[in-house]
Amino acid sequence: ARQVLKRNPNAKIIFEVKCSRALAEDIKAHGGIPIMWKTGHSIIEAKLEEEKALLAGEMSGHLYFADNYYGFDDAIYASMRLAELLSESEITISDMLSTLPQYSSSPEIRMDCPDEVKFKVVERVHNEFKGKYKVVNIDGVRVELDEGWGLLRASNTQPALVLRFEAVDEDSLNRIRSEMEEAVEKAMKELGF
Repeated sequence: ARQVLKRNPNAKIIFEVKCSRALAEDIKAHGGIPIMWKTGHSIIEAKLEEEKALLAGEMSGHLYFADNYYGFDDAIYASMRLAELLSESEITISDMLSTLPQYSSSPEIRMDCPDEVKFKVVERVHNEFKGKYKVVNIDGVRVELDEGWGLLRASNTQPALVLRFEAVDEDSLNRIRSEMEEAVEKAMKELGF
């Protein structure tokens, strides 16, 4: 994103709801416009085109370059862009990454949940948190707190719920995770699962 923004100030950069808060912070810090969006290859690709954004990315590693390329996911092109970035810099990739804010995070956590129930669970959890915290409902429910966030979304491809958490430290991460998991368990119990 920094390379795109250096060449194109105020560019829009799209990322999915599962991505780290550090990404949006870094995009803003380097003069870009971060746009959080729904998870999914074709969904991200369509949003890139709709917003006329110059870059989009998913936590899974899919990158869509539209500044000097066609705007679709191409691993070879992404590798070449990384090589270009490194050739233009006097610091290593490790040094570049060390300038990003550091957060504790969980991997994606998948819970089996029937397709006919998973969206109802997400809705109940949304209702549980909407009065207490800032809630982003672009794709599921992402509960935003000062010290971190928790995400619950229905999988697009499986009968499952997907959870992910991030926070400034492990204690905050565990607290956010515990609160969200309790809400999920409560919702599933109320729905008979």
